[in-house]
Amino acid sequence: MAPLHRFARYSLVGLANTAVHASVFLVLHWVGGLSQTGSNLTGFLAAASLSFCLNAHFTFQTYRSWRRYWAFMAFMALLSLAIGALGDALTWAPAVTIVVFSASSLVMGYVFCRRVVFAGGQS
Repeated sequence: MAPLHRFARYSLVGLANTAVHASVFLVLHWVGGLSQTGSNLTGFLAAASLSFCLNAHFTFQTYRSWRRYWAFMAFMALLSLAIGALGDALTWAPAVTIVVFSASSLVMGYVFCRRVVFAGGQS
């Protein structure tokens, strides 16, 4: 599959993932009163498993394994925590935190998935 086509598929999966992430984040932050760090991490955890499974199947056409899953989860959780903490430290509006994380995870997540998580399994 051409890299641009693969990135387009990754982006489409990311749209669904972002909707789930943002919904959980906003409910926990605005309704539950949780910090941006906690809300962002929880939203990430709710959406990341969906993203991993869809990307393994549709984007990278490879098998899923626990090793790959945990490599993906660890990298993306650290990114989520870092962006959430930055949002708290800089007192960003919650929407800014979501947008910054979404943009960061699109680019950094794709590179990490392509080079590390799903390396060798691409068709």
